[in-house]
This record gives sequence, structure tokens and C-alpha cells, in this order.
Amino acid sequence: MPLLVVRHRVKDFAAWKQVFAEHGPKRDGADFSNPRIYRSASDPNEVVILIDAASIEKARAFGSSDETRAQMAKAGVIDQPTVYFLNEAS
Repeated sequence: MPLLVVRHRVKDFAAWKQVFAEHGPKRDGADFSNPRIYRSASDPNEVVILIDAASIEKARAFGSSDETRAQMAKAGVIDQPTVYFLNEAS
């Protein structure tokens, strides 16, 4: 199963997490599952998200949508996200 990995910094983790949770139904609709959130040990406002994706194409479309960008701004993302689309190695 493909994996989406996103890293970015946020103004306030608690505020970001609330918006991330509210956006959950949209992620589900894009066939994402099993979201995992990690915070940097040295910077609690640096967030890394791992999400299983049904397909790379759907993940790319979701990540580049205006709605997703608006949600990230609303959540307080303060830098350019680093995004990886990964396929499982066999």
C-alpha cells in the first residue's frame, strides 16, 4: 500500500491538530487510512504525518487541491511542507 509522508512546521500544535481532525472525513473520502502523527523531539511544532493511501494518484490530487492548501493555512502551517509519496519495497 502506498504511503504519504508530510513534514511541516506549525504555529501551534494543539490548534493544528484540531483542524487536522476536522479534515478527517475529507481524507477518508480520498481513500486515506491509518493516519499517524509524530512531533520532532527537538521542536514540538515540527510535525510529521504518515498516512496509508489507496493510490499515489489520489494522494497527489488530494495534496495539491485548493481545499487542502486552505486547510493547511487555517491550521497554521508556517513553512513549505515536504511531501513524499512512497511505494512499499518488496
